[in-house]
Amino acid sequence: MTEDPPNPALLPAGLMDLLPPEAEREAALVEAMAEVFARHGYERVKPPLLEFEDSLFAGGGAALAEQTFRLMDPVSQRMMGLRADTTPQVARIAATRLAGIPRPLRLSYAGQVLRVRGTQIAPSRQLPQAGIELIGVDLAEADAEVAAVAAEALAAVGIAEVTLDITLPRLSPALLDAAGVEGEVRRRLARALDRKDAAAVAALAAEAGPAAQPLPALLGAAGPADGALAALEAASLPSAARAIADNAARVIEALRARAPGLRITLDPVEFRGFRYHTGVAFTLFGPGNAGELARGGRYISGEEPATGMTLYPEAALRAAAARPPRPRVFLPHGADAAAALALRERGHATVPQLSPADTPARLRCTHIMDEAGAARPLSE
Repeated sequence: MTEDPPNPALLPAGLMDLLPPEAEREAALVEAMAEVFARHGYERVKPPLLEFEDSLFAGGGAALAEQTFRLMDPVSQRMMGLRADTTPQVARIAATRLAGIPRPLRLSYAGQVLRVRGTQIAPSRQLPQAGIELIGVDLAEADAEVAAVAAEALAAVGIAEVTLDITLPRLSPALLDAAGVEGEVRRRLARALDRKDAAAVAALAAEAGPAAQPLPALLGAAGPADGALAALEAASLPSAARAIADNAARVIEALRARAPGLRITLDPVEFRGFRYHTGVAFTLFGPGNAGELARGGRYISGEEPATGMTLYPEAALRAAAARPPRPRVFLPHGADAAAALALRERGHATVPQLSPADTPARLRCTHIMDEAGAARPLSE
């Protein structure tokens, strides 16, 4: 008994073909974002898909090791990795190829990443990314800049009603360090914070000691930025935690000066998913159930301070209103070339007739070029 040949359309789990018109929509969306980045002085770089794993996993890239596909380079006999995120590559470029460029350095990128596993919410393993990195300066104004530019890029693709959620990944560890909390109690308290279990946080904070006492109040303060900032101001914080809180206040002040209409929330004790961030961390959420559209924050690029945002075009496509498809204009055999060029310059797609079998319906056209060189809708 012979086996049926494999289905050539079958792809590995988490991978898919993007077909018309979605592929064109995604490409246009990414380029619209990139144009916003360029207008704000961010210069584009294009790292390779593959790198040697010792450079790919340097610094913050180590956090992505478990999500990285690896293979042996047949030329050098060294292990390589397929990038799971672009930010570590931009950090490498800044530290090596662009080391002599005066700081601050503004870089942007757009491309695909591949991950070993998807999630239940986002099962795709190949994802488009677009983003910006501001390298070489440690200022609240820099953090505010990348968040505001990311929000502007989303507005440029039709997603104006976004919310910026700010978290302080180092605040909870600073409080636990000051309290001297280690071992099992620290693990349980971190888990309770992660699960937003207010009762468990209160009980464990009481067990941990005075320095951990602000945690229950700060857990309950998550929400609009003004209320969370007031809770931070009122809390009795050790010096390291107070510095983190004061920096958050400066970032929010700078954001309001730069993007006064942006909705801002603050969760002081959230730290999940921000393992390599060294200061404020950001997540941009879309309206309704659109979910995460971008994520970023402050980190160390090589040995330099840096801040950045990665935008998720796949999520942005779901959140943005569908734009009308590009008109497809059927060009009958012998159509005027100059008139066809004029239609293309106005954003139409022109589809020429190559044989008598080519009809407007067969070529999926929405318009036909008439004798005057105009695009006439076929529905008329």
